[in-house]
Amino acid sequence: MSGEREKEEGKGFTVQDRRRFSPDTGEAREPTSEEFSGEKKGEPDQTVDDSRSQRQAQQEPLPEINFSTFVISLSTQALMNLGEIPNPLTNSPEKDVPVAKQMIDILGMLQEKTRNNLNSGESKLMEEILFDLRMKYVEAVKQR
Repeated sequence: MSGEREKEEGKGFTVQDRRRFSPDTGEAREPTSEEFSGEKKGEPDQTVDDSRSQRQAQQEPLPEINFSTFVISLSTQALMNLGEIPNPLTNSPEKDVPVAKQMIDILGMLQEKTRNNLNSGESKLMEEILFDLRMKYVEAVKQR
């Protein structure tokens, strides 16, 4: 009986380390040939496209992250969820009003928590973005 169990256990599954970073050094790993080969036949291999875009993103310098760029990125997500700008993945506008409201609420919370800690430009940016997003949200709710 124990011999049968060992045979059954040997037929199990294989574990592949697909982490993007080396567990030893913490540095980015190069994708293996297995990750490029596609595991399911007949289906397009998304891993190849993802790996290429990741490598391209690593080569291009990213913009500086500061409070203003962070706020703008959150507002862009809210605009996308309001259907004002197209989703970059599908290239078509998609509405998700509850998610847009949550993004607007997050920006409002940031405004409250950072009150008196922002310079005049950052403070004005927050006010203008929140006003604009709230007006667009009201319009989106009316259209529902």
